[in-house]
Amino acid sequence: MAVVSRSLSATSNAAEEARHYAPPVIAGGVIIAVLYFGRVFFITSMIAIIIAFILEPFVGLLMRVRFPRSLASFVVCSLALLILYVLGMGAYSQLSSLYDQLPVYGQRIGDLVDSVQQKLGQMEQQTYRIIVPARQRQQQEEQARAQQQALEQSRTRRRAQQQAPVIPQPVPGAIPEVRIHEEGTPIGDYIYARLSSFYQILLMASFIPFLVYFMLSWRDHINRSFLQFFHGEDRLVATRSLAGIAGMVRAFVVGNFLLGLLLASLSSVLFWTIRLPFPLLVGPLSGFLSLVPYVGLPLAMIPPLFAALGVNRFPVYVLVVLVVALLHLIALNLLYPKIVGSRVHLNPLVVTFSLMLWGFLWDAPGLLLAIPMTAALKAVCDNVKGLRPFGKFLGD
Repeated sequence: MAVVSRSLSATSNAAEEARHYAPPVIAGGVIIAVLYFGRVFFITSMIAIIIAFILEPFVGLLMRVRFPRSLASFVVCSLALLILYVLGMGAYSQLSSLYDQLPVYGQRIGDLVDSVQQKLGQMEQQTYRIIVPARQRQQQEEQARAQQQALEQSRTRRRAQQQAPVIPQPVPGAIPEVRIHEEGTPIGDYIYARLSSFYQILLMASFIPFLVYFMLSWRDHINRSFLQFFHGEDRLVATRSLAGIAGMVRAFVVGNFLLGLLLASLSSVLFWTIRLPFPLLVGPLSGFLSLVPYVGLPLAMIPPLFAALGVNRFPVYVLVVLVVALLHLIALNLLYPKIVGSRVHLNPLVVTFSLMLWGFLWDAPGLLLAIPMTAALKAVCDNVKGLRPFGKFLGD
């Protein structure tokens, strides 16, 4: 009886533990599903929040000279749209020039592919001669010649059969017409899905300027209204959490943005110095791609190396690789820790897992938004007493 009672108590304890852990697991699954299926909405909101964090210092600067917040937000948003329009026109002019040069680049790429294939073929032949004995090579060559002769004989017989007189066949009766509805091809379905998602992205992107303006102009009201949900000590914790989130996200977003601008400017100037085609296009692309975690260096080399095909000189390729690698190493090892790393304390393991998770949920935008969202989560954990162990786990 004692054994039975102990087994029953163990079973009941296991059931209680299962009931205790079941709600968090179910809630986590629901949250992941909502984030996945509503990714267009959440990505749009996060991009608007990040742009608002970038523009907030400029709004504060205008407010110091007695501008009302609403007017300061309108002026800053208008100037940001104007700058974006000017940059878009510059990029369009560069892209149009690049489009005119595409036949030249296509020919250069074809020549490179042919030379690589030729070298690989020569290496394959040399390896074949070294590894395969001479007698076996001779047997294989005789087999290949025999197969070629058999193929030519079959072609000759086929031509003779085609030239033979054709005997007319009796005309059968009328066959009823049958139409078969063709199913969609996988490529067509894929293109349709991508076009529909692209339409959703354009639709949501049209809301970003309005979201940014309202976030900037109603910032104080939103903070006061949010704090009304808390009372007593919880309100103080919420205030510290908001300040921590704002500090970490602003340090990451604004720091990366300023660092990207610096890299883009230096890259454009250096590419123009070595007379690389389209420096105003490949410079900003290389500068901002250099900030992508883990794969920033190879990504930053792709645009200038592609532009260097228009020059087709080996020293230019070497200079491009050296310039991009030098700027990347200086930015990531000297500037990044002082501008961003001093306030965003995340250990590399957490960064890697966050990139994997958000990349799976939101694709490429998830990779860009993973670190600021994880840093915001750490700020909340650091200020909530019950979640501080999680904040220490996320930190460095």
